[in-house]
Amino acid sequence: MGKKKAFALRVDEKLLAAIEKWSADEFRSTNGQIEYLLNEALKKAKRQPKNEK
Repeated sequence: MGKKKAFALRVDEKLLAAIEKWSADEFRSTNGQIEYLLNEALKKAKRQPKNEK
């Protein structure tokens, strides 16, 4: 994975609580869980960024 960039994300507090619980269940940080979910969504939609080498 490339360079990481920080940005603010506003989400509903109930949605965030559900993500926090899910991330704890899978031994990930909340940030790691959100990144995992985004990557899975990109794979499913066949919209993954191309690897640059």
